[in-house]
Amino acid sequence: MNNPDYEKLPIIRDLSQNIKKIKEISGGSSDVLVNEFVTGGIKCAMLICEGMLSISVITELVFEPITHILPKKDSRELFNHIQDNLLLSTDRPEINDYGTLFHLLNSGFAVLIADDMDKALAFGVQGFFTRSIQEPSGEGNIMGAHEGFVETIRINMSMIRRRLKSPELVMELFVKGGKSKTDLCLCYMQDRVPKELMDKIRSSLDKIELESILSTGYIRPFVENDKFELFSSTGTTERPDVLCSKLIEGRVALFVDGVPFAIVIPRLFCESFQTLDDYSFKPYYATFIRWIKYGAFIISVLLPALYAAIVMYHPELMNSTLLMLLVESEKNTPFSIVTESMGVLLMYEIIREAGIRLPKPVGGAVSIVSGLIIGDSAVKSGLISTPLLTMTALAVISGFVVPELNPSVTLLRFAFLAAGGIFGLFGIGLLACAVLVNICATEDYGFPYTAPLSPFKAGGMGDTVIRSGMKKMQSRGFTVEEYHE
Repeated sequence: MNNPDYEKLPIIRDLSQNIKKIKEISGGSSDVLVNEFVTGGIKCAMLICEGMLSISVITELVFEPITHILPKKDSRELFNHIQDNLLLSTDRPEINDYGTLFHLLNSGFAVLIADDMDKALAFGVQGFFTRSIQEPSGEGNIMGAHEGFVETIRINMSMIRRRLKSPELVMELFVKGGKSKTDLCLCYMQDRVPKELMDKIRSSLDKIELESILSTGYIRPFVENDKFELFSSTGTTERPDVLCSKLIEGRVALFVDGVPFAIVIPRLFCESFQTLDDYSFKPYYATFIRWIKYGAFIISVLLPALYAAIVMYHPELMNSTLLMLLVESEKNTPFSIVTESMGVLLMYEIIREAGIRLPKPVGGAVSIVSGLIIGDSAVKSGLISTPLLTMTALAVISGFVVPELNPSVTLLRFAFLAAGGIFGLFGIGLLACAVLVNICATEDYGFPYTAPLSPFKAGGMGDTVIRSGMKKMQSRGFTVEEYHE
């Protein structure tokens, strides 16, 4: 692009000069097609971006009516006739500058320009290929819906609107990204979200000056606290039903075009242990499953560290039979318990990353090689003891129970292992206090991350420590505004 300020340039009235300017701005890109024609006695041109629109739709709804317009005295009368008398598409914005023109053109709109006219008309005839709605890959469930978000932002918006038909549901579309011109959408219930919170979120988003926005990770740092946080105070979900439940509770959602995930602002720590299936089962069973998740989280973070600390510094905490078994298994290994644990955890992370990045057919082979060959061979060769490998594997598997927290849990597992290996149970307790302080200090726009546990709200315990029955929950009228500081 030769002129970096083209976005503010007004549309040129002369058609030939206008077309020349458009080709200059686009650099003669092959997918920007200019179709010149005459209608109503006025020279016009239809601009389209190849592959971004439906040929059948534009032919039937736009080309056919426009080419049969009777003669008009000038371009303004022609445009007024099109706007007032022809329903060529439901989305028909007017364009006054080249920045808007190219944003709509590259979004799948057909743009009509005419001689002696300082504005253009756009018609929404998008028809680019998109991925069909499929079951979410990372948030499986048994009793709930089996559809997840896709990469197209308009489809994601419709999936929310289909579930929440209330006029209180507001969706605000805007554009960010200097080069990518990515569509973003703020979604919230205007009767549940405080106006002050929306003003703060909009102010945070106004600070975005990125050239491109390609994933939710580009946006989340702008809507989170600048302080160091072990756990993210915003969350993501790829399930429309889960997002709807957050919106009803007074959360704000942010969609990014091209990303099949929605950002949830703010997020609470206890929500990582909740699933949609919790509300489909009996309360006593849902409570049992939820406590299993709490226990799995603690095991995932602390088990390798506790094993190393007790064996190395506090063997008196074990009975004599168990102690002799551990001594027998560890005496033939050449490394210390901490070194062994670190090695096994690092080996697992390498295998996991390889399984994710490699093609799926090869990824399966990686799992077989790592499980049957590396793991079995390491034990038989004496490099790793069987109890330690069992403890480490149990900790890793427990981390899968709360996938939203897995990145933080992975690093905390290493940190607690180092603290336990160096200082024993005292080191683990000291680090646990530091972690608790950090989690309790985490907040987003004044909403504490650890609510309703800290600050304690008795009314929130019915869906945190336990899962109350739906008859009791329907009268709660819960929103996160209760926890706003």
